Amino acid sequence: MRMHRSRSPRLVATAVLGTALVALAPLSPAHATSLPSVGATAETAALYDDEAGGNANADDPAIWRNDADPGRSLVVATAKEGGLRVYGLDASLVQTIPAPAPVTEDHAPGRFNNVDLVSGLRTPAGRADFAVVSDRGNDRLRVYRVDPSQPGGPLKDVTDPAAAPVFSSDQAEIDEQRTAYGLATWQDRSTGRAYALVSRRNTTDLALLELRPTAAGTVGYRLVRTLSLPSSFRLPDGRSWTPCGEPGELPQVEGMVVDPANGMLYAGQEDVGIWRLPAGLRGRPVLVDKVREYGVPGTYDPESEECVPGADPGFGGKRLAADVEGLTLVRESGGDGYLLASGQGDDTFALYDREVSEDNEYEGGFRVGAVSADLDGSEECDGAAVLDEPLGARYPHGLLVVQDGHETSASGAEEGREATGFKFVDLRAVKDAAGL
Repeated sequence: MRMHRSRSPRLVATAVLGTALVALAPLSPAHATSLPSVGATAETAALYDDEAGGNANADDPAIWRNDADPGRSLVVATAKEGGLRVYGLDASLVQTIPAPAPVTEDHAPGRFNNVDLVSGLRTPAGRADFAVVSDRGNDRLRVYRVDPSQPGGPLKDVTDPAAAPVFSSDQAEIDEQRTAYGLATWQDRSTGRAYALVSRRNTTDLALLELRPTAAGTVGYRLVRTLSLPSSFRLPDGRSWTPCGEPGELPQVEGMVVDPANGMLYAGQEDVGIWRLPAGLRGRPVLVDKVREYGVPGTYDPESEECVPGADPGFGGKRLAADVEGLTLVRESGGDGYLLASGQGDDTFALYDREVSEDNEYEGGFRVGAVSADLDGSEECDGAAVLDEPLGARYPHGLLVVQDGHETSASGAEEGREATGFKFVDLRAVKDAAGL
């Protein structure tokens, strides 16, 4: 049987208005509507999640800086079954890399979910930069060397052919699609070793994988250890709460980022909140902030494939509307900066102090709004990336790239087709608007 995508259930109060809509708290609370709006400066061409569009669905971006020529830096982005897209800073398409074909027609195709970068990884041939991708369809990592001088495009697949599934024991388990999902890379400054942290779809599992260059010029990986985040929670009134989901599914993690200064991993458990824990997966996880829907009971309706909420006991956070996604770091000089997260439920972005000593205090938020009828904003953002460094004349103060879950006419989106894309935002405009 051919594997199909399944959507995550959401808590809905009345009618379902899309797979990522949450209506536990008002969809436009005072907090969300009072936030400043920042406009994008460019957007990519629309991607279509249908057969004609190659089942391409924008998900997660990463920004690679060309140190020799910053104005020719690149944005590497996942498109799920559509593989990878590489864009220039003007949002034009530079390269398309297809996801792997299914092993047979009865198995799932490759599905690229999240991407992150490793800079200056030591290999037998010298240091090089790499893009690491979670292939949810095959439960593997894929690794691409980044080099603009390469013939055929700046990315070249250098995945070790012997790379094993991250979580699954065989193809039958892979086909169940409890596979590699969210991803963040990390280079341990104390040892110089490079790692990928990977979450498992529909579970709370995290895995730490060491990236291992080979003499053949490929890059493989080995499993170091795993950790499972909580799936149920004790509420202040003494009750136990588990986020509502399809039977057998636990609250998963997708958005993740590691602070290189202190080796702290920030992991977004979509229906719960943001966790902070050592990237080595040792030590006690700390819940930095909760989504507004935290603690709300829900009952799964198999007919609508949605969750019907009960009464809100008022134990949730105030800033993030589930799902929490798109974790990335704004790294300023001197060790300052911010953790950025997107709240899919109300199309907002939250900023937290990067300093653990400040307990990652909330610093403000913003929206990416429409500039004109042709250049819309970002809705239901699934992934984000920031680079707080000069990127030539186009982005001298840095760049924010965010996924747009509802692309419109500016990028040629056609009426009646599910379209997604990526928005490019001047980072200085974000800082000015948020008062940073």
